[in-house]
Amino acid sequence: MMKVLVSDKIGDAGLEIFENQEGIELDVKTGLEPDALKEIIGQYDALAIRSATKVTKEILDAATNLKVIARAGIGLDNVDIEEATKKGVAVMNTPGGNTVTTAEHAIAMMMALTRNIPRATQSLKETKWEKKLLQGREIRNKTFGVIGFGNIGSIAAGLAKGLRMKVIVFDPYISSEHIEKAGFEYVTLDQLYEKSDYITIHVPKMDATIDLLNAAAFAKMKDGVMVMNCARGGIINESDLYDAIQSGKVAGAALDVFVTEPPGDHPLLKLDQVIATPHLGASTAEAQTNVAVAAANQIIAYLLHDTVINAVNVPSVTGEVLKQLKPYIYLAEKMGIMQGQITKGGIKEVDIEYIGKIPELDLKPISIAGIKGMLSQFVQEEVNSVNAISYAKELGIKISESSSKEAGNFLNLIRMTIVTEKETHILEGTIFGKDDARIVRINKFRLEVIPEGHLALIHNVDKPGSIGSMGVTLGKYDINIARMMVGREEDGNRNIIFLKTDTPIPQEVAKEIEDLDLVISMSTFEL
Repeated sequence: MMKVLVSDKIGDAGLEIFENQEGIELDVKTGLEPDALKEIIGQYDALAIRSATKVTKEILDAATNLKVIARAGIGLDNVDIEEATKKGVAVMNTPGGNTVTTAEHAIAMMMALTRNIPRATQSLKETKWEKKLLQGREIRNKTFGVIGFGNIGSIAAGLAKGLRMKVIVFDPYISSEHIEKAGFEYVTLDQLYEKSDYITIHVPKMDATIDLLNAAAFAKMKDGVMVMNCARGGIINESDLYDAIQSGKVAGAALDVFVTEPPGDHPLLKLDQVIATPHLGASTAEAQTNVAVAAANQIIAYLLHDTVINAVNVPSVTGEVLKQLKPYIYLAEKMGIMQGQITKGGIKEVDIEYIGKIPELDLKPISIAGIKGMLSQFVQEEVNSVNAISYAKELGIKISESSSKEAGNFLNLIRMTIVTEKETHILEGTIFGKDDARIVRINKFRLEVIPEGHLALIHNVDKPGSIGSMGVTLGKYDINIARMMVGREEDGNRNIIFLKTDTPIPQEVAKEIEDLDLVISMSTFEL
């Protein structure tokens, strides 16, 4: 008998599936404090959660029998996925169950904001009749700017188009052809700021999108713009938004998410121009039923039939095959993550080549890992080993794979080439020994990089003093260099330098290094 714990409230339809399944024993215990969960988690084979339960390293250390965690929803910020992977616990989510719901919520927030519905309701309840004060405006023929054209953003764009709005889209990782083929105008981010009457955000929260809408961005927008955020808190700088509303630059904001949730006594909530909801983007009866059913079916399939559905940390292979492919899966995912962070422009093509002595098995899991790593850097929805390839194709990305037994300088080699509207990027990686992953080529540069940690990629002129000036700058800010790798351009006068630092390099420090006389460019990223 397999024991399942449901520690957050999920739809009754999901509970019924567990209760009616032979071989499953269900316990529902919601609202547990961390210590209480830690005390009992060792009894269970599976854990079903939403966003309230925090599955930390301490919980996982106590979960001695746990085999699978299923999230009834998309976000997995509350699960330590790396630690779960180390413990051999599969982590699954339910992408697709609430994409329509979240897009509809963004449109509902726009309508409520435009017509002052929350304020008007409160006014009437206070026995007031403030028709002139609460006058709204039409949305027909207004420009609706969508930042992020994944599943949710594309649905929001379609809904706005149905309202006869002019829809413009910015997404740096999706080709303009794909967006235009879907019937929308592709623009740059600055153009979106300049043209939009409404701006809605549908991107993931990561280093590149934290404080994306800040004081500098608001300054570029139309006077009287309205903004909606139903994605993640922190993508809008809340302090800068407050100032922009106070100055009159932003006429109103509709927020479903905050940096800290619940936000408590927040300054933005004191403004009449702000409407807000408590992270309700995915909260409809239909969505909660969909994700509860999906999570229950995933757990049952995994526990009783060894079938993996929508796992974010387990490829679709098992046993001896996984053992042989595991180092290559790890390498490919790291290469994809790196490509996703250093590549500029909408991605059109991805080509993965396997050269030399690669296991004579189905290499699809390796390719999936590379695509998954790449997409995870710029799409809002969770990408996993099940949906990575189909997701890429939905975004108009052409994927090709090839293999050759002809060995070159390395016994085995994975080459990942990405073609965008602006450039072509080539990465090569290899496995030394049994499982030592290395990146050995970036475009024209040969080098040897361990793909992990806080990294910086620097292009510089190959002259004395260039490396020393970088070290002095980092030392000034107490940033220690843990490892440095240098590669020289073939038949050129430039170097490429990879730095691994003990702590992340702040953007302002990176900019100071980039401004040095012998430095051409610098970018930082995490692997």
